[in-house]
Amino acid sequence: MKLLIVESPSKTKTIKKYLGSDYQVTSSVGHIRDLPKNNKKAIEIENNYRPHYIVIENKKDVIDNLKKISQKAKIIYLATDPDREGEAIAWHIAQILKIKDKKRLQRIVFHEITPEAIKQALNHPRSIDKKLVKAQEARRVLDRLFGYDLSGLIWKKVRYGLSAGRVQSPALRILVERERAIRAFRPEKYWVLTAKVKSFKNKSSLPFVLSCSKEIKDKKELNHILKLAPQKKWIVDNITHRQVKKNPYPPFTTSTLQQSASSQLGLSPSQTMFYAQKLYEAGYITYMRTDSVTLSHKAQKQIGSLIKKEFGEKYLDLKQFKNRSKNAQEAHEAIRPSNFNLKNLGKNKTEKKLYQLIWQRAVASQMSPAQIQQSKIKVNVGEKKDKIPYFFVNGSHIVFDGWFILNSSFKKIEEKIPPVDKNEKLKLLKINQEEKETTPPPRYSEAGLVKELEKRGIGRPSTYASIIRTLHTRGYTEKEGRSLKPTEMGEIVSTFLEKNFTKYISDSFTAKLENQLDEIAKGKMKYTEVLDNFYQHFNQDIKRKEKIPKITNLGPADAKFKCPLCKGPMIIKLGKNGKFLSCAKFPECKGMRTVEGKIIEEPKETGEICPECGSPLIEREGRYGKFIACSNYPQCKYIKKDPQEEKKKSTGIKCPLCKKGELIEKNGRYGKFYACSNYPQCKYTIKAKPTGKKCPLCGSLMMKGTKTIPERCSNKNCPNYRPDKLKK
Repeated sequence: MKLLIVESPSKTKTIKKYLGSDYQVTSSVGHIRDLPKNNKKAIEIENNYRPHYIVIENKKDVIDNLKKISQKAKIIYLATDPDREGEAIAWHIAQILKIKDKKRLQRIVFHEITPEAIKQALNHPRSIDKKLVKAQEARRVLDRLFGYDLSGLIWKKVRYGLSAGRVQSPALRILVERERAIRAFRPEKYWVLTAKVKSFKNKSSLPFVLSCSKEIKDKKELNHILKLAPQKKWIVDNITHRQVKKNPYPPFTTSTLQQSASSQLGLSPSQTMFYAQKLYEAGYITYMRTDSVTLSHKAQKQIGSLIKKEFGEKYLDLKQFKNRSKNAQEAHEAIRPSNFNLKNLGKNKTEKKLYQLIWQRAVASQMSPAQIQQSKIKVNVGEKKDKIPYFFVNGSHIVFDGWFILNSSFKKIEEKIPPVDKNEKLKLLKINQEEKETTPPPRYSEAGLVKELEKRGIGRPSTYASIIRTLHTRGYTEKEGRSLKPTEMGEIVSTFLEKNFTKYISDSFTAKLENQLDEIAKGKMKYTEVLDNFYQHFNQDIKRKEKIPKITNLGPADAKFKCPLCKGPMIIKLGKNGKFLSCAKFPECKGMRTVEGKIIEEPKETGEICPECGSPLIEREGRYGKFIACSNYPQCKYIKKDPQEEKKKSTGIKCPLCKKGELIEKNGRYGKFYACSNYPQCKYTIKAKPTGKKCPLCGSLMMKGTKTIPERCSNKNCPNYRPDKLKK
């Protein structure tokens, strides 16, 4: 028996169809090992940054199964994804299996799940690429060193529980800089002028509208034009025609797919990658994590045949696009269909729409440019001395539709110019003015941020969606419509980092580190060299900042808010729940308000004693109302439970971890979640209401999903965990 190991159980179903009975196909269900959460145990810095991996929770059964099956296998093919992370997963599987005979263990790579691609991969096995593994390992270690050390400092100097990330923090800085620009923006008035005119010569011609060539910002100039223009002659000065080419776009990369899916289908980057993953695993498209725009000769040949058959020879223009990224290497090809003759694939409407988007873009990339004739009529008003800007009207006509034939929306650019002659006199019927104001720069959408990150060299194709997801999960961003807005806490964290660690969250530094990781993958730089260059300086900078004072005072509050106790001025402070107003005389006076001005009552003793430490219990006011807790917080975290309230919120489902408590509904900073009633002794939590059933794949609790996906697994490492959490 020959064993083929992939990452995703969904992929096994597709591959099994293409292989004979002498092959067994199984899955590692994603990563099987990772670094432990404690950084001191995770990385031996003194020993050349040696990482210590542990088996991921809930993966023991998966590993036992892999070991059992591999013992019977004559040859084991590691067929994980064709990128650095896939290479690293293959290496981890090899380490776990401990196969002594190296000939039994072989690495294969395919970029599409088709019979031909799998057969070719099996005919060209190789050993695991240690350079790619080291590059991925360096990324994980870098991220851990950066995040652990810097987050620890932020806990001390800003607020407990906050975090920083090597790539997430530069992305947050971009959003915060845009928000500051929006706040600093001061609108300016301007006027847009249009004129409704008619031909004197051709009495039967219809009126048409001309636009002023200048936006008028001065009221005096506006009045001058409005007064003088009706008195002057309107003469056609020139009519120009020029033919331009509109070339097709290159086939999709990860970044451009996320941007197009956002603008055309309304999908977030995470959703795009989720549905693209499904299409890839079903064998419908090539690997979806790539920054390459090239197409294989086989794909070009298939596209060429299709274009000639359906549209004709004149629409065919085979070409290879040049990669914009000098380190394009996540995959050998752009994202494209596996079979161009199939136009409508996918299990649901969203998958089908995404597939059609990919199909159309790849086919269009090999079609002829569209030929467009652009025309312009320029009309002079009066003479030069009158100082009136010229007016104009533009038109366009598609001479040859080329690749536009695949998209009817491009035909909307057709706009004919009116039939007039040079030097012809026009009659002014009416001149209109529209007052407008300049607008601030817009906030980034998720797709817009992806485009900006790619442009600045921050992150790589496999990380864009996770960067945005992390910012939202941390509470640093929120969505307003389709725009990303930094939260209050996001701005505070970014300001702290900009002030104290400017270098480490700059575009140039982040992009430089990404390039160095690429150099490790190529064998041009050493793992320890890159980590040393970073960490020796970074660690010293962290130590130097240990002495800076903790951020508590964020400046004076609005003068209209007076202290509710002493009527004195108040200041803005930062607490664990965000900003609040505190009396400027604190701790002598303990008056408090919310930032909106609502009075916050001081904690009151209840007369009861904490059953855990013996300190007095006090009534506090939190973001979800009043509660009774230990006065010795944070040393003691006891919170008195209301039995009636607990009963109302209980699901009646036993905690799968401690087997003693029940799962109850709770409110957190990101909304409702479900946790063990035995907290803090047991800290088991899940995101959504448990159904009571167990996952058939991993045995974890199932929880409620969405209308389209009623149930999903609570284990984020299981493929049944849907729809937002994706494999990195």
